Amino acid sequence: MDLLVFTMKQAQITARKTGRPLSFNRDEALRQAMLTFWRHGYETSSISALTAAMGITAPSLYAAFGDKKQLFLEAMRLYAGSPYDLDAALAEAPTSREAAHRMLVAAANAFTGELTPRGCLLASATASGSCASQDVQAEVAEVRRQISMRLQRRIDLDKDRGMIPADSDSQALAAMVIALIQGLSTLARDGASRAEILAVATVAISAWP
Repeated sequence: MDLLVFTMKQAQITARKTGRPLSFNRDEALRQAMLTFWRHGYETSSISALTAAMGITAPSLYAAFGDKKQLFLEAMRLYAGSPYDLDAALAEAPTSREAAHRMLVAAANAFTGELTPRGCLLASATASGSCASQDVQAEVAEVRRQISMRLQRRIDLDKDRGMIPADSDSQALAAMVIALIQGLSTLARDGASRAEILAVATVAISAWP
C-alpha cells in the first residue's frame, strides 16, 4: 500500500529480532497496527485494539515489536517511508515550487484515500498532546523537521541557481508547506472532499515567490 505523502513509496520494514520463527505475517501485522494508530491515534489505541487488528496475541506483540511505543515508531517509519526516496523526489522536481506543489497534491490525495483513514497519521496519532506521550510527540516532530529540512535544501538550491529571489526565506517557505500539510489533514478529517482540499493546495502554492 502506497502511503507516503510525497514519494508515495512504502518504506522497508525493519527486520525482526532473531529467534523463534513468528507464527504470523509480521509485515501485515505492522500494516494493520499502522492503520489502527492512524485511525484512532497513539494514546487511544489500546493493546487489545491493536492485537485485534493485527490478529495476534499481546505476548506475540511484545515479542515481535517490543512495546506499544516501539510498535508505533515502527509503524510511523512504515508510513513516512525512506528519507532517500524523499530526497530523490525533491531532486526530480524541476523547481522547488513544483516540489512543494507535488507534496501538497500528494497529501490531498493520500488524506482522502478510500482504503485508508482520513488525514495524516503523523497529525492524528498525537493529536491529544498529553504529557503521557511527549516522547512519541517528539519523535513525530522530528520526522516533520527532517522533511522540512530536506525541502529547505531544495529551495536553497533554487536560490543559488537564481530561480527564486535571493532574499526568499527558504526556512519559512518549507515550514509553510509542512503547516499546510497539517492543515490539509485537518480538512480531510473534517470531511472535506478531495476536490476541496486540492483547491486549497492550489491557492496556497500561488504564494510561492
